[in-house]
Amino acid sequence: MVASARERKGNAMIEFALHHVSVPTDDFDASCAFYEGVLGLNRVARPPFSIAGAWYGVGLLQIHLTLHPDANFRSGRAVDNDDIHFALRVEDFEAAVSHLQSHGFGESLAHDHPRRIIVKRTGLAGFPQVFLMDPCRNVIELNTAPFNPPR
Repeated sequence: MVASARERKGNAMIEFALHHVSVPTDDFDASCAFYEGVLGLNRVARPPFSIAGAWYGVGLLQIHLTLHPDANFRSGRAVDNDDIHFALRVEDFEAAVSHLQSHGFGESLAHDHPRRIIVKRTGLAGFPQVFLMDPCRNVIELNTAPFNPPR
């Protein structure tokens, strides 16, 4: 499923489709272990850029992990569902939460603990959501949003 948006420019329509999300890291090995070991993502081919990185396939989209120690990190900050994040859709919400718990994530951890999760089983979004952080404190949402949201 490719998300797309259109912008009217004169009489022409420009089609946009999300291709990837770039996620910076200052700890490449820990981040790869998280995206592969915790989230279970598989690497896809990546050109030999001058900086270390890994690309992961997520359906028709990609996550581009890049080693960039000078990026804007959320150092020392707690998981926050209102902060910048990207979302991955899951089929079974409770199984996803249980999977995270089996990897040491939990709702009852200290507010600023790097493995604390925010679980919203009901809410204004209209579907369950769980928010967590990767090893560099990038916020990730897992949800069961419908593929074809109402327009």
